[in-house]
This record gives sequence, C-alpha cells and structure tokens, in this order.
Amino acid sequence: MSRIFDCSTSANREAGIAAASSAVADGRLVVLPTDTLYGLGCDAFNNQAVANLLATKRRGPDMPVPVLVGSWDTARGLVHNFDHRLQTLIEAFWPGALSIVVPQAPSLPWNLGDTRGTVLLRMPLHPVAIELLRATGPMAVSSANLTGHTPPTTAVAAKQQLGDAVSVYLNGGESPVGEASTIIDVSGSKPRVLREGAVTAARIAEVLGSEVELKQK
Repeated sequence: MSRIFDCSTSANREAGIAAASSAVADGRLVVLPTDTLYGLGCDAFNNQAVANLLATKRRGPDMPVPVLVGSWDTARGLVHNFDHRLQTLIEAFWPGALSIVVPQAPSLPWNLGDTRGTVLLRMPLHPVAIELLRATGPMAVSSANLTGHTPPTTAVAAKQQLGDAVSVYLNGGESPVGEASTIIDVSGSKPRVLREGAVTAARIAEVLGSEVELKQK
C-alpha cells in the first residue's frame, strides 16, 4: 500500500522525507517532485531496485536511467573527469533543468541500463527533492509515468499511472517548470544537445562560449 505525503507543511514534509528515505534504503520505489516533472526514483546503487524501476515504467535498458544528486560535490565522485566544460555548465545551470551526460567514474557498482560508460546527471531545483537526495545519496530517477504516457507535473497524476508500485509519493505541489530538462552530452569532443527542453541550446552555447551540436530528430 502506497502513501502520499503533502509536503506543504514542515511536519508532513519531515515525515515524508523520512518515509521516502527509508523506502529508498529498502530498495523500494518513491515518487518525488522536481522543478521540471515528477520523478520515479530509487537507490542508484541498488541494481534490483533500478531493474524494478524500469519494469514499472515498462521500459528497457536501452533507455538508461538518469541520476539525480543533491550537491555539486556528489557529482564529482560519480564522473571520470570533472573538466572545465562540466564545471562551467554546473555553475551556470545547477540546480536547474539541465541534464549532463559525462563519462562515469570507473568501477561504480551500479547498472543503470545501456550507458556505454556514461552517466546522465542532474541536480534539480526543488527543495523537497534536494532534501531527499541529501538524505539518500544519488538516486536513479526517471519521469514518473508509464512509457508512452504523459509525464506528470503533480503527485496525483503520477499515482494515477503508477499506483501501488510506488511505496511513497511526496507531494510538493505542481512542478514549476512543467517540461523535461534539456540533455547535453559532453562525453565527446564537442558538446551535443540530445534533447532541447527547458534550457535552450542557444543559452548553453552562450555559457560555453562555443557552438553546440543539435541531435537530428
């Protein structure tokens, strides 16, 4: 049986974070608010939980699960090389609606799908998400919808799709951005925007001081 916690009051928020943290530690799934959309998450290092997340979404490993972090320092421990481009993007856009593909640190004990040695990282701009992530550590988080269905901007809409497959729902109000994050890949020699969302490619190019490639649709 799943529970929904209204995080609009400090007492309920504290109880919700505690319940969600416990669920994540136990390998169960939780739904959390972010600035862009609601996310379905679990412990990034619990491979069975990640497999359950993919199965719940009805999604295969060919679409790897992103990882959300609660601080810049956490990201440093997950990447192979914290280079100038990554630092520049993080300083400009985190916390916020930019997801960054980078080579992952070697020998991390996780299986997020067919990542080919990379990881997709983001630090969301939402106080409830940040509080949970700082309690749990890195979480594997995908949009809280069934594959092919509309990604939700509220906890209620997420529960309508995912039901009791999720142990804890954190209701942090409607997602303020309401659209997916932009994804930029800096694992290669030239930055490449894989999905243009809440942050424009033009803005990224301005920050990096160089052109960025756009993935062909």
